[in-house]
Amino acid sequence: MLTLCGFSASNYYNKVKLALLEKGVPFTEELAWVGETELACSPLGKVPYLKTDQGSLSESTVILEYLEDAYPQVPLMPKDAFQAAKVRELVRYIELHLELVARNLYPEAFFGGKVSDTAKEKIGQQLEKNVAAFNQLTTYAPFIAGDQFTLADCAAAVHLPLVSSATKIIFGRDFLADTPARDYLKKLGERPSVQKVNEDRKVNTALMLSRNKR
Repeated sequence: MLTLCGFSASNYYNKVKLALLEKGVPFTEELAWVGETELACSPLGKVPYLKTDQGSLSESTVILEYLEDAYPQVPLMPKDAFQAAKVRELVRYIELHLELVARNLYPEAFFGGKVSDTAKEKIGQQLEKNVAAFNQLTTYAPFIAGDQFTLADCAAAVHLPLVSSATKIIFGRDFLADTPARDYLKKLGERPSVQKVNEDRKVNTALMLSRNKR
């Protein structure tokens, strides 16, 4: 039995959780807040990490690759090598060039902190450029990489809403509003797996915020 460790407010945790649900792989969850992780399983103290009968794995991308290899019955990657690489390309853009950049806005957008105007301007400019580049890679036909639900959709489902929310709060407009992403995410939200992840995220986020107020 697999055990997914971390917390459901984490988008990287939810990316793996969504893949597990889509693949129909049995698993249990173990709550592990940042600072309360098992360093033997995740030496940097990051989440998520996965416990298997053979040992533990850390880093969400590594975990996803393991799941694809170990549980190929419901594939979340195309068989064609080039198309599989295009899925990885999308995941990389979503995580590094969109969400990681937008994350610099989170202290003010979500946690009551402050981001300097200079930083906001630079972040906004970078996001505008990166969103335009990202749009050149997407197909939305109907999924983000084509006609198959893939790991790119797992990444998009958990990362893109944060980019939308953060930019709308900080800049007064959703940087993804002029792309097909909004309708795509709405359609994606009809999937039972995505609904389950979102429900658990809301509950866990409320718990996390209440913990932070102590």
